[in-house]
Amino acid sequence: MNIFEALRIDHDRQRFLLTNLIQTPSNSTKRDHTFRKLKHELAIHTGGEENHFYMPLINSDITQEKPRHGIAEHLEIDTLIKNLEDIEYASSDWLQIAKQLQKKVEHHLNEEEHTIFKIAGKVLSENQKTALAKNYKAYVKENRQSFKN
Repeated sequence: MNIFEALRIDHDRQRFLLTNLIQTPSNSTKRDHTFRKLKHELAIHTGGEENHFYMPLINSDITQEKPRHGIAEHLEIDTLIKNLEDIEYASSDWLQIAKQLQKKVEHHLNEEEHTIFKIAGKVLSENQKTALAKNYKAYVKENRQSFKN
């Protein structure tokens, strides 16, 4: 498995959780659980992606710009999550911000898959792609264990 495949698996997980979050009843334990799980998944993915995918790309003049843009989008996503934490689940504002979060995350994932992956594919060797995937997956596995269902 290479880094692109490893990241796509987590991207699909995020898309699934976002769709489920938007569809949950407003003041339910399911919304709470789904939101907490999504926050945890996004935090793990962000940390792993920045350390085990973006950092090697930032070191290359050819690929510097896109990872920096991706990190900036991670910060925008974090802000939306913090906004959601400050609002009651039953509020119509909560659902509106959750939809903004879904749109922002899906934009970010699509941009990575269709732009950043292509650029990175030209810069990284096959050995690097495999090593990055191994390190990323180890990071994710270690951090996922801390989430309590």
